[in-house]
Amino acid sequence: MNQTPQYDSLEEQLLSSLLEKLNPVEEGAKQQHDQRELKDWQRIPSWDDHTWDTFLLLGGRGSGKTFAGARNVLDHLRRFGNKARVGCGGITQGDARDVQAEGESGLITMAPDEFRYNRSLGEAFHKNGGYVKFLGSEEPGRWNGPQWSLLWCDELALWNEESYHQAQFGLRLLEHPRTIITTTPKARKFVRQIADHPRTLRRRRTTYDNDSLSAYALDKFTEQYGNSTLGRQELLAEWVDDIEGAYWRREWIENGRLTAVPANVTLRRVIVSVDPAGAHKAENCETGLCVAGVGTDNRFYVLDAWGVRTTPEAWARAAVALYHRHKADRVVAEVNYGGDMVVSVLRGIEPSLPIKKLTATRGKMVRAEPISSLYEQGKVSHIGYFKDLEEQMCLFPVVEDILKDQLDSLVWALSELSGAVPVDRSRRRHLTIVGGSKPYLRPWGEKVGRI
Repeated sequence: MNQTPQYDSLEEQLLSSLLEKLNPVEEGAKQQHDQRELKDWQRIPSWDDHTWDTFLLLGGRGSGKTFAGARNVLDHLRRFGNKARVGCGGITQGDARDVQAEGESGLITMAPDEFRYNRSLGEAFHKNGGYVKFLGSEEPGRWNGPQWSLLWCDELALWNEESYHQAQFGLRLLEHPRTIITTTPKARKFVRQIADHPRTLRRRRTTYDNDSLSAYALDKFTEQYGNSTLGRQELLAEWVDDIEGAYWRREWIENGRLTAVPANVTLRRVIVSVDPAGAHKAENCETGLCVAGVGTDNRFYVLDAWGVRTTPEAWARAAVALYHRHKADRVVAEVNYGGDMVVSVLRGIEPSLPIKKLTATRGKMVRAEPISSLYEQGKVSHIGYFKDLEEQMCLFPVVEDILKDQLDSLVWALSELSGAVPVDRSRRRHLTIVGGSKPYLRPWGEKVGRI
């Protein structure tokens, strides 16, 4: 549940724009009617069938799952009239607006003449008396209170999990309130539990099942992702769990995931790490930003993780804003690509900023291996869900052409923090160093010389 930080100052608002969490949209919803009909696999079989509570549609990109969600919501509003109260939830408030309300297959776009739509408040009133509220998952508290006859959760696998549970407590109107979930499958534990529940009606469709997509788009997707793990997940709508040889397992991350640092734990140190990109053009890597802390319980907590393509001055402002937001002790920054420029651009934003320069003298695999061991031992908790970071972790080093900058910033932060924690040398892991001819065996946590 990658949550957008809430900042008060102008400088902190810049961070929000850097992280591209607010997407520009056209003023007002698109005024066009969508006359497409639902296919059998997209349609809820019957509102009178009380054998199911949740309609889960797992779909690849462009498979038609958003259209299915919107059309079924519209059917609910038409059927139940002024008794219908629908909560439409997206990853963020902006996603709910831009996709579920105003998108090409959105509810307002689909039937503009049936709604009185208040864009600024994120709510719509159906002509039959029903009410719709568009909310994001980034603020769970906003789901605490409203009551619903129907929930439509779009891309639930990327939600803040707490928001889903808060929304479920409000699902108590009509004789049999329901949930519609439209999502690309990601290996989130709570989503798998929903999918496996006996009262969940589950259907799956791939990108290739949508005959409305152009042959050019399908050929492009196939060429780029057809034989990849990402393609299995994003195009074929398959659950992709663990990849043989990857340094991280999704189970390790899920087992440690929390919504907040425990109340009985104080963070002894908090670090903001920066892994600067060589350039900020679109084709270049991102600048990775990570915030992590170590608690009085000797556990590690990942508090924030971002990746941005922007100017050095902009990512420096982002790093400083994160430093103040999380009351961090220092910023650690890799200087391989920028040297003293990295420090100078950070100090240009805040002259008194405590900074530690880090130089990578070992390969990524060697640096990452002891950090993956921390996860294996159950010593790391993610406070929330960090989609891009966790994808990088669970594909590394098997998939070579993925971005690794958020992963690098995570490794730098936890490496800096783990020096203050007693090392468990009883576990041994086998590591083959790239470029060498022999396996290299060492106790976890033991320092390794330059490679």
